[in-house]
Amino acid sequence: MSEPAPTRRNFLHTLGATALGGAWPVLASAAEAPGAFPPDPARPLAPARADLGTLWPDVQRLAEAGTYSHSFASGRFATFGEFQSAAREKLLELLLYRPEPVEPRPELVERVDCGTYLREKVVFSTSPHLRVPAYVFVPKERRGRLPAIVDLHSHGGMFLFGKEKVIDFGRNHPAMTRYHEGNYGGRPTATALVQRGYVVITIDALMFGERRALTDAQIPAGWDRSRYSEEDVRTLNQVNRTREATLVKGLTLAGATWPGIVFWDDRRTVDYLVTRPEVDPDRIGCQGVSMGGYRALFLSALEPRIRAGCVVGFMSTVKPMIRAHLDTHSWVHFLPAIHRHLDWPDVAALAAPRALFVQQCAKDGLFPLAGMQESLAQIASHYRGAGAPAQFTGRFYDVPHQYSVAMQDDAFAWFDRHLRG
Repeated sequence: MSEPAPTRRNFLHTLGATALGGAWPVLASAAEAPGAFPPDPARPLAPARADLGTLWPDVQRLAEAGTYSHSFASGRFATFGEFQSAAREKLLELLLYRPEPVEPRPELVERVDCGTYLREKVVFSTSPHLRVPAYVFVPKERRGRLPAIVDLHSHGGMFLFGKEKVIDFGRNHPAMTRYHEGNYGGRPTATALVQRGYVVITIDALMFGERRALTDAQIPAGWDRSRYSEEDVRTLNQVNRTREATLVKGLTLAGATWPGIVFWDDRRTVDYLVTRPEVDPDRIGCQGVSMGGYRALFLSALEPRIRAGCVVGFMSTVKPMIRAHLDTHSWVHFLPAIHRHLDWPDVAALAAPRALFVQQCAKDGLFPLAGMQESLAQIASHYRGAGAPAQFTGRFYDVPHQYSVAMQDDAFAWFDRHLRG
């Protein structure tokens, strides 16, 4: 009988033994009983209260030894403008996604009269490779060009819907009704802002809504979400959760990053927005909560046409997060190597002297309170360094992770001051 083919496990075992022992496998000493497994050295064990368990001290030491090479606080830059130029270029380099510019080439899919405003569904190009679906909301009564808001949807473990998270269609999918109540105080922001007189656009980020992943095994469920039950949504969301790491692996092999594509699409949304005859290109803002806040942070930093950016429920210094705030976040929030060069408050500083409002949730379990508090202090310091201290507002709300109606009211009034004035 021929010997069985070597398995991958046996191959790796032999390879590992050879690598450790040189050219020949390591042999047990004569004093050991054949087949005995050597005991591990004793080590004291105590609860680390850390996502990484016993590995946390090693990673923490690396973090403590690191410095942010491109921070304004590093002292290496003679002027704030020099910092912004170098830091923005470093960030664009790390995002690994800067395709050739293209015209948006928008396609109108539908237009719906919603009484006081029009709702349009459009699809436009953000690169030679990708076209992105969006909803645009336009007030019907207007004089001249209007201020506009890029409304950036959240994550919330809800992959089946993206842009719909910030929209009240009147009759919403039951899963969205529940999502709106838990994350937006029952008032989706895009439809609230258009009723306030803003043109509003919201797109699907990669991996969400009409850009979600549907594996072969899920094809029987179909593509039409209007036919999904709430149980269908829960089941398909769980499948997409397991595909986050798969997406990151695929994009890595493609030479790109997930944040790179998300942020590029958000910036190109501004390209399309300024082609709209209803929009004043000098009065554009952006906002978002959670992952939407993450997107608003980077869109404000990278896109000078954003005159006012509101970051909701997403801001902290990152080193305090290593102990117990890793598993609370999606893969999209981890851009390789960025934190050798910049902390999140440094990214926020790239928006200066343009207006920035950071709304923090004091009971937010996604971030350490000390990191949230320190981040506001650092951003305020950076804005003072830019000579524009009044342009930054940071505020805490005694709520868990959400964009409550009270928070929205504050943000909308703030937008009015900076974009309607």
